[in-house]
Amino acid sequence: MTEKTLIRVGHSPDPDDAFMFHALANDKIETGPYQFTHQLQDIQTLNDRAFRGELELTAVSLHGYAYVTDKYALCACGCSMGDNYGPMIVARQPGSLNDFRGKRIAIPGKLTTAYLALKLALGDDFTPVFYPFDEILAVTKAGKVDAGLIIHEGQLTYQNDGLHLIVDLGKWWMNDTGLPLPLGGNAIRRDLGQKAMEEVTALLKQSIQYALDHRAESLAYALQFGRDLDRSQADKFVGMYVNDWTLDFGQRGRDAVRLLLDRAYQAKIIPHPVQLEFIG
Repeated sequence: MTEKTLIRVGHSPDPDDAFMFHALANDKIETGPYQFTHQLQDIQTLNDRAFRGELELTAVSLHGYAYVTDKYALCACGCSMGDNYGPMIVARQPGSLNDFRGKRIAIPGKLTTAYLALKLALGDDFTPVFYPFDEILAVTKAGKVDAGLIIHEGQLTYQNDGLHLIVDLGKWWMNDTGLPLPLGGNAIRRDLGQKAMEEVTALLKQSIQYALDHRAESLAYALQFGRDLDRSQADKFVGMYVNDWTLDFGQRGRDAVRLLLDRAYQAKIIPHPVQLEFIG
């Protein structure tokens, strides 16, 4: 019996990623010569691991991806796209983005795309204070910072903490560019070789399609990862980030990634221009 090629998969312990990877994690599809194991970690940790090339297939922030293009190519499927919505700045009092110039803002990781988008919106005119993403609502509510940059399910629950929306960076980006805000993707390690990269990406796409085709079953699995979300909120959150964009970036999605990273380079947020390669 031929030994299977091990594919270590890294993704966030969040409903959208769990939904997307359900079929691969729970043996719902045939994976041929590949054996998948799953490692659930927050996106900042996965970005750091991508620097070291530790995982064969990993979720990455598109901000983080700019630093690992030598080791990884982007899968054409598996993206999280904010289509006129995205990471949010929230605070204890209402206000506008300009009110927070020079202020302390809690950030969920140095390489998150949320942080990149905020730097494009505000420049360097704020003080980032780094916290794990799941602590940001609490530290903002407690007044340890002036505002918080929230990602994941906090986008649906921040009002429970009595916080106010200052700006939705997905709306800000759409107003500025007419494009959706690409937040995260899946990256596949180049040393697997072209054939394996394409085959593994095709299996990832099958897993996403399975989730969309078996929504109730996949959502039931994903719900265990939905901190403070009820079923209808989890369904809404999954729908925001696992949809047609996730099956394929498409031309508009590819254009959005290129523009985001071009602007990041022009603003000196990332050190090198990025040559994008999409697999699948």
